Amino acid sequence: MKRSSRARTGATVAVSVLSLALITGCGGESDSSDDSKDTESSSQAQAAKALSAAELEKLLLAQGEVKGYKVDSGDDTLPKSKTEVKTDKAECDPLAWATAGLAPGDTDANASNTVAEDKASTATAQPEDIADAFNVNMTFVGLSSYEGDGAEKAMKAVSDGVSACSGGYGLTTGGENSKVTKVASVQGSGLGDESVAFAEDVDMDGEGTATFHTEVVRKGNTIATFYTVNFAALGTGEAAEIPAAVVEAQVAKLK
Repeated sequence: MKRSSRARTGATVAVSVLSLALITGCGGESDSSDDSKDTESSSQAQAAKALSAAELEKLLLAQGEVKGYKVDSGDDTLPKSKTEVKTDKAECDPLAWATAGLAPGDTDANASNTVAEDKASTATAQPEDIADAFNVNMTFVGLSSYEGDGAEKAMKAVSDGVSACSGGYGLTTGGENSKVTKVASVQGSGLGDESVAFAEDVDMDGEGTATFHTEVVRKGNTIATFYTVNFAALGTGEAAEIPAAVVEAQVAKLK
């Protein structure tokens, strides 16, 4: 059905721009010891080496690592490269890429999968109908790794993009055109060395507006991106929340 195919696209990357903000890192007053730590941290960042795509694959969540969720490779739902995801504003690219499970910064080291609620493992053993079968939260998870201070630059690009793209942007993925009408910062997990979370409103082909949440977390020179969609909730005005258990488990695996 056209609507279902549109919804799937809108969920995967039309899903692309969410409101991303909330950079949580070190704050407060600094003293000489803090300054020396910052200098040391900066030196370590400059010496950082990127992990390979194969190494990132091993860091992705695997089946059985998050209770109540099932893990899939995501090959059929996620874009394979940035060339498949285009926006009409360059500053919005990092948002669209992060939502699509792609690296938000300048690197070729990228890996992704999907983590979905496993209703068969809960009290709702079997869905009552087709609608109920789609009533699950699916999270698109992406990992990317960077040389030097590339990860910090990628986080800044995402944070800057949330502000620059607050009025929305046009998105094309897989030949389908979508319109993100609004991007705004939201509360994130605060995990890792810094994190940015954003929500974006997407025009669902004139059938209403859907709101999607995305979070980007940096740990060292590795970045994890999370975008969650509930296909049954599209067009209802309800936004699927990114599962805290998934974020916590994935960030804990990062080096």
